[in-house]
Amino acid sequence: MSAIAEDPFRRLERVESVARRMDRAFRLPFTRIRLGWDSIIGLVPGVGDTLALVPSVWILSEAQSMGAPKRLVGQMGVNIGIDCVIGLLPLIGDLLDVGYKSNSKNAALLRTWVESRHAAPGGGGTDPVDYHSAGVA
Repeated sequence: MSAIAEDPFRRLERVESVARRMDRAFRLPFTRIRLGWDSIIGLVPGVGDTLALVPSVWILSEAQSMGAPKRLVGQMGVNIGIDCVIGLLPLIGDLLDVGYKSNSKNAALLRTWVESRHAAPGGGGTDPVDYHSAGVA
């Protein structure tokens, strides 16, 4: 089955699974702080943040191949860009990276779009989607 014909909700589940692993895979003991492979890989000087970009770019390319509007893809790109800039800051950036979960934000944006696009007939899915408010806090 081609990727284009595949059920968008199955693709979305894969995107959310990758986002979970990258942003919230582990909980720091005795805290409510969750971090993922993005934060751990980002600790490797020089190449860590670049390697952590690979899943982020994959999520972005999934959104594009699913037909997401340019505005949504642009917002997702901005989230990735902010994450990259944060990652450039030595040590402080690694701490801030734990809190700025761009993959989770992008998965939430994509979910909002997919659900609005595939809303049940008569379910009121005709309103434009506000992508800015769909991000994860």
